[in-house]
Amino acid sequence: MNTKLTLKLDKAVIQKAKVFAKENKVSLSALVENYFESLTNTDDNKELNISPAVRALSGVLKIKARRETDEIRDEYLMEKYLGE
Repeated sequence: MNTKLTLKLDKAVIQKAKVFAKENKVSLSALVENYFESLTNTDDNKELNISPAVRALSGVLKIKARRETDEIRDEYLMEKYLGE
């Protein structure tokens, strides 16, 4: 059952939230509801509500070991700023 909720928020925050919601094709109400749900979800074993599109993308990217990515970043920064 849906119930109306009135909130007082900073105008700038509301504007940013509206932009975010529009870009992500979701209503402000859904954003707030999902946020409240995530705050109050005490069931650690509850499966996340993941959209089919996100589920399909899961595992597509192969992430390198953290040490390797750190080394790549360090090499890039050294070349960029020190010319080495």
